[in-house]
Amino acid sequence: MTGFVLSERERTLLPSDADVAFFAEHGWYLSKKLFSDDEVDDLSSAAGRYYAGERDRRLPVRPPRLAYWQPEHGDVQRHNDYVHYESDAFATVLRKPLIGAVAARLAGVDEIRVFQSTLIYKPPVAGEPSNIVPWHFDKHYWASSSSDRMLTAFIPFHDCGEEMGTITMVDGSHRWAEVGADDSTTKHFADRDNDHLEDLLAANAAHNGAEINKIPMIIPKGHMSFHHCRTYHGSGANRSDRPRQAISLHLQDGANTHRDYPLADGTMAGYNHDALVRRTPHGSPDYADPEFCPTLWRS
Repeated sequence: MTGFVLSERERTLLPSDADVAFFAEHGWYLSKKLFSDDEVDDLSSAAGRYYAGERDRRLPVRPPRLAYWQPEHGDVQRHNDYVHYESDAFATVLRKPLIGAVAARLAGVDEIRVFQSTLIYKPPVAGEPSNIVPWHFDKHYWASSSSDRMLTAFIPFHDCGEEMGTITMVDGSHRWAEVGADDSTTKHFADRDNDHLEDLLAANAAHNGAEINKIPMIIPKGHMSFHHCRTYHGSGANRSDRPRQAISLHLQDGANTHRDYPLADGTMAGYNHDALVRRTPHGSPDYADPEFCPTLWRS
């Protein structure tokens, strides 16, 4: 795939050298306005149609740990994976090369592919337990990925601040040496005990002699945050009078491949892709499968 080109205006939206240095030190970055209001409104409209049942295609099989809210689940926090695959309306906006070019600058790589996209809806119910996302970092449940340069773009469909329960980063935590990891940390945060996750964050901060400095991302419409795959993050209650709607767009560098990651019981850690993507000549899941992991940027 060739022909990844930015306009002159888009090039002005790339992270500066100072921004890249900031990301390397802090593990997060707030972008310039990468989407027009119309593009964000297109995402919001696509979400409404998606929740009403619109799909351009369905996953050929259901992976074992798929996040997939359906109306019968009620007014809880909604997570729906693979929206970039199931919905052309989402894909049209999310595959904008500018997102990949920004991510490539931050990660210091030449190529960025989609890893996963998750549509998120946090209802305006201050006491809803599912609205609380405990402290975690994404690489834990990407144990079957070889790269440590993966990162995530958090893309709200509106101005997003503390009252809405915006994503919040633990500043500089991607640089911590890790302690306390075991097989349980390879599970998604939704499958882990919140108190244990809080204790793990505290233990890692103490081990590194670091303060836990929590930075809420105040994100204007059309902007997005990026964070390193080892940056601890979470989010709190939605205390506003409207839903917090967003997409979490997980990104992988071009060098990322599937790797064997053995667990204590003799099995291997896996990811939902393993049930979907094509196989490499060696028989491993191919995390470069363009059907599920399309390339956003190649320089």
